[in-house]
Amino acid sequence: MEQVSENRCFGGRQQRFVHHSDVLNCEMHFSLYLPPQAEASAVPLLTWLSGLTCTDENFVQKAGAQRAAAEHGVAILAPDTSPRGEDVPDDHNAAYDLGLGAGFYVNATQAPWSSHYRMYDYVVDELPALLRAQPLDLSRQAIFGHSMGGHGALTIALRNPQRFRSVSAFAPICAPSQCPWGEKAFTAYLGHDRQSWAAHDSCELIRSQGAHPPLLVDQGSDDQFLTEQLHTPLLEQACAAATGDAAIRMQEGYDHSYFFITSFIDDHIGFHARHCA
Repeated sequence: MEQVSENRCFGGRQQRFVHHSDVLNCEMHFSLYLPPQAEASAVPLLTWLSGLTCTDENFVQKAGAQRAAAEHGVAILAPDTSPRGEDVPDDHNAAYDLGLGAGFYVNATQAPWSSHYRMYDYVVDELPALLRAQPLDLSRQAIFGHSMGGHGALTIALRNPQRFRSVSAFAPICAPSQCPWGEKAFTAYLGHDRQSWAAHDSCELIRSQGAHPPLLVDQGSDDQFLTEQLHTPLLEQACAAATGDAAIRMQEGYDHSYFFITSFIDDHIGFHARHCA
């Protein structure tokens, strides 16, 4: 991989890299924040997954996460949200909720998507392997995200409890099998067999496993997508019937934007830092 930028930030280093992804069969960018503590020893790694239409840079530039990451001594990895490039298929209508910028963190099984759209394997396997030369303690990891990325964080953590010590999300798509965004993406990427969707639906995973890792979710009461797309009450019901600590908080007056994320990002980083200590 090649480093394309580095900026000093709260005593640490905000870096951006480019590399060829064998999993996604294209060139990919990702961002990595290393706190000042990484100069002396390996630090825990938090992986952030962004939402629809985003790249790796949205969170880095808008969330204001570096100050809390430096305070707690944790690194933050921010991958892109989908494969990129001229040969990578996109929605034929260039819709924002399918194709480029909308990988949904699944391994596509359907043509034409399956040749590139394998974001689950990219996040879980390929990226951590690339980072082994960095000053990171990969035995101490957590994962969090926003909207589509919140869905990705929840499902990846639930499927890899031995890897991720905690999980959190801002306004996640809680039950993608039951909302227009998820139904559209899952039909395209995974096909019409709804049984295959359950492995990428956090509510279905929690119900089938009967347990979940330490979990924190913040949802804005004025989020324009809350009722139709996000279905937070379904996640509350699933967690209530399962084993594990869960805090699902409704934040009065907040919407779906990065203004919401930056208001509570310190809470989330502190939550993960405690579990990765």
